[in-house]
Amino acid sequence: MSDNDGRSRRIHFSVFEVDLRTGELRKQGLKIKLHGQPFQVLAMLLERPGELVTREEIREKLWPQDTFIDFEHSVNSSIKRLREALGDDATTPRFIETLPRHGYRFIAPVETLPYNHIPKGNGEAETAFVSQPPASETERLAGPGEDAVTPASSPVKHGDAVSVAAGGTRRLRLPRRWAAATMVGLTVALLAILVGLNAFSLRDRLIPHTPPLPQIKSIAVLPLENLSHDPEQEYFADGMTEELITNLGKIGALRVISRTSVMRYKGTKKPLPEIAKELNVDALVEGTVLRSGDRVRVTVNLLHASTDRHLWAETYERDFRDVISLQDEVARAIAEEIKIKVTPQEQARLSVSPAVSPEAYRLYLQARYHSNKRTLPEFEKSIQLFQQAIAHDPGYASAYAGLAETYGLLSFYGGASSKEAFPKAKAAALKAVELDGSLAEAHAALGFVLFYGDWDWAAAERELKRAVELKPSYVTSHHWYAEYLSAMGRHDEAIAEIKRAQELDPLSPLLFAIGEEVCVLARRYDEVIAQSQKALELDSNYALAHGNLADGFLGKGMYKEAAAEYIKADQIWGLTDSSGLAFGYALTGKKAEALEILRRLRKTPGQPGLTSIMEALLCLNGALCDKREVLDRLEKAYEKHEVFAPFWNVHPAFDPLRSEPRFQRILRRMNFPP
Repeated sequence: MSDNDGRSRRIHFSVFEVDLRTGELRKQGLKIKLHGQPFQVLAMLLERPGELVTREEIREKLWPQDTFIDFEHSVNSSIKRLREALGDDATTPRFIETLPRHGYRFIAPVETLPYNHIPKGNGEAETAFVSQPPASETERLAGPGEDAVTPASSPVKHGDAVSVAAGGTRRLRLPRRWAAATMVGLTVALLAILVGLNAFSLRDRLIPHTPPLPQIKSIAVLPLENLSHDPEQEYFADGMTEELITNLGKIGALRVISRTSVMRYKGTKKPLPEIAKELNVDALVEGTVLRSGDRVRVTVNLLHASTDRHLWAETYERDFRDVISLQDEVARAIAEEIKIKVTPQEQARLSVSPAVSPEAYRLYLQARYHSNKRTLPEFEKSIQLFQQAIAHDPGYASAYAGLAETYGLLSFYGGASSKEAFPKAKAAALKAVELDGSLAEAHAALGFVLFYGDWDWAAAERELKRAVELKPSYVTSHHWYAEYLSAMGRHDEAIAEIKRAQELDPLSPLLFAIGEEVCVLARRYDEVIAQSQKALELDSNYALAHGNLADGFLGKGMYKEAAAEYIKADQIWGLTDSSGLAFGYALTGKKAEALEILRRLRKTPGQPGLTSIMEALLCLNGALCDKREVLDRLEKAYEKHEVFAPFWNVHPAFDPLRSEPRFQRILRRMNFPP
């Protein structure tokens, strides 16, 4: 290359010098580690100072052919590393300015230097190599260890050295260039002391200052983007998102938002600070996933939420069989970056990744994808997939935990009776705990089964509390534990627990609905109405919220309003005959229509339109039947192990039965604490 070649230049700015030929960055003469893509980006910016360099130009220059690269996050990562090397800050840039959605611009003054040029006064520390002057006559006169002297009458000059008269002798002083160097050294030393002491605010003025990172105590992992754009791979991107949430949730000091809330932002273009405000978090994680055959590339970007400041970014490429260990690695890296406290036990859980068959893991992610859709057909698909995952890897604890949870939920959606579903759920949950006693999902599933299926109250609480301890950000364990506390009549604890769940999943209509139900059981009807209305703001067609709002109105004696909401709820469910419709008719004086619906419901027992609680409401509050008929119904529900039975002890619908001996006997047989 000739010196006229555009790349054969030294470029100086501030206290930095860049050698485009050798690929070196120096600060005050000291080499700074910067290479690869970040240095190439710096070179592009320095070659066009003051001009916009678009993100597209950077991509074309650095990755012209590679279709496997996640360009967005690779550019972000390069810019972040470059700013770190320069001590620059995106919010108050001194060197690199971001033009949102366009690109970047180098804004500091730039000076191009030829290779034979020695900069003067540019702030760069020079190393001077000074040859020793020849011995002078005066030096020869001095004996070993003595000062060099000359006769007073014979002033001697040697080059720039001049003797100085003092007490009849003349002492040799250093050459003027040496004296100047000494003065420069003293000046530099004095300046260093003043800067160190921050006198006259010199340190603040001279040293680039990056604002300290605010403490991060909460985080949300936004849905990872599926770069393949293949709908068949959506389960994989969603699964990776959920697994990263799961791993971060193992850190007790960090509040991690649940998947239900973050999935509302899938595909959204909403500004990140706005998302962070809605989720009430300090930091956000965003990224992409690309699977090609047996290779997986994951790019993760960590941002400070309110300022949109990039804190860390990294790209990982692994074989598919190493994906589980990769997720743990990413979680550890994020924890280190935000400097969150991680206990030794949590560190151990993040460091030990279970060995899982790649095919079993793929099937597990697909099963979770279907189970999260929360419909009966999707539950049935997920059960088959969980079973296939277990067949491929019989030691896969997470697959057993997922199977236990899904079996347990079947009876709530009318897919199986309690006596059919819960024994299968319990067997799977016990196997999950046996395989991995540190798995929070396994303990939560077992606690859920012991509560709803076995009515073993003490054991249920033990397992649910263990799940909360193992993974404080696992929202499902808080949800189920709140229901348990409510059924036990521990209402203040239940409300506190469901609020923790809502903090972890602030956009979940289901958790608002559960909060409403907890408040119904606590007789806090104003809170029921307020929470129901919030839930309906999120989803105006959410049937559970309408039903709970009806319960709130009923508790306050607002019968007309209650009737409208009961009818609305069952219309949304698509039920032509239901206890809600019957109760709505009864409350509005249409007793004949209500009785006809009740008659038809009793002819088809087991359908979701008639629960023991709703029949109690019909008979006792709707005046459609007497206490004896309600107690007969409860006896049958007890024998069937109806899923809502744990709440009979505290539900206000049964207040008129509290003094009835038959009712008390049923509760004793259910082992409720006195």
